Amino acid sequence: MSEAMQVAAGPVKPAIGASAGQEEFLTFTLGTEEYGIEILKVQEIRSYEQVTTIANAPEFIKGVVNLRGIIVPIVDMRIKFSLGEAEYNELTVVIVLNVAGRVVGMVVDGVSDVIQLAAEQIRPAPDFSSTFDTKYITGLGTLDARMLILVDIEKLMSGSDMALMDAVH
Repeated sequence: MSEAMQVAAGPVKPAIGASAGQEEFLTFTLGTEEYGIEILKVQEIRSYEQVTTIANAPEFIKGVVNLRGIIVPIVDMRIKFSLGEAEYNELTVVIVLNVAGRVVGMVVDGVSDVIQLAAEQIRPAPDFSSTFDTKYITGLGTLDARMLILVDIEKLMSGSDMALMDAVH
C-alpha cells in the first residue's frame, strides 16, 4: 500500500496523467478479493473508528459517525457481500463516498491504490444464475495478473435493500 493511502488524512486526488479513454478506480480488498470503485465517488479515506450503533438497522450498517458535523452512515461491505465475519485491525479503513448527493462510509479490509484502466481492460460482468445478484458489478478489470471486481457504488449504495436513501431512478 502506498504511503499516501496509509496516511488517510484527507481527500483522495485522482492519479496524475489520466489519459483520455481511461477510467480511474480506487482499489480495495475484502477478504481475498480485490474490488474497484470510481475514484470520482471517493471523498476521503479514514482509519476505522468506533461507530454509534443505531437500533433496528440492518446488520451490515455498523452505525454512524460524526464527520466534521455531518452524520455519516457506515456500511460494512464484508457483511453486505456475505464474506464472513469482519475483523477490524490497523489496516481496516473507511472509504468516505459521495453518492447520490449523500455522504456514506464503507468499511473495507484495506485500500490498495488508484489505477487507470482502458476500455479494453474492462470485461463485462459474467452472467450467473438468477440466485446470484450481479446488478452492482459493472465488470471485471484486468491489470497484468490482477483481476478487479468493478462495483457500481452509486447503484449499490442507493439500492432499496441498503435502506440508506431513496432509490435513484
